[in-house]
Amino acid sequence: AYIGNIDFKREGLLSKGLGGLLKKAISGEGTSLMHATGTGKLYLADEGKKVKIIKLQNEAVFVNGNDVLALEENIKNEIKMLKSIAGMMSGGLFQVKLSGSGYIAITTHGEPILLRVTGNQPVYTDPNATVAWSENLTPNIKTNLTFGSFIGRGSGESFQLEFFGEGWVLVQPYEEVKYAAKS
Repeated sequence: AYIGNIDFKREGLLSKGLGGLLKKAISGEGTSLMHATGTGKLYLADEGKKVKIIKLQNEAVFVNGNDVLALEENIKNEIKMLKSIAGMMSGGLFQVKLSGSGYIAITTHGEPILLRVTGNQPVYTDPNATVAWSENLTPNIKTNLTFGSFIGRGSGESFQLEFFGEGWVLVQPYEEVKYAAKS
């Protein structure tokens, strides 16, 4: 919904060039963007999810592609391949890197929690509940396999993401199965 004088234009298939099209096709992050211009108020939603507005100030964040709702025109968006197995566990090899200065809107199932990561306090998260993290953090995989994990249902998760350094991680109270195979 919107109030005011707003025009909409779907982003063209080749607007990011052939390289952008190939990245979208390979990564499955092929969501088309809608370009809205004008004056007024624009109200956006995605299947009843919570919307979190984040102001970037000459910085970057990594976000799961299906959790990006909106971004200002001056925010650069690019699909990045994560270089670790931990990246695969957090929703696939590909994430969307949003960078620059301006506002972004991301969605979560339920009220998100922002966890601070400091040099002496790493953060551990469930890969399927991890939504976004600051650019200077790189997730590593932490396994917690015990004998109980192999017999019936063990307590706790077998894999966690481990974040070291200085920054933050945004998690949701929901284990989202990301990029499930389509039949």
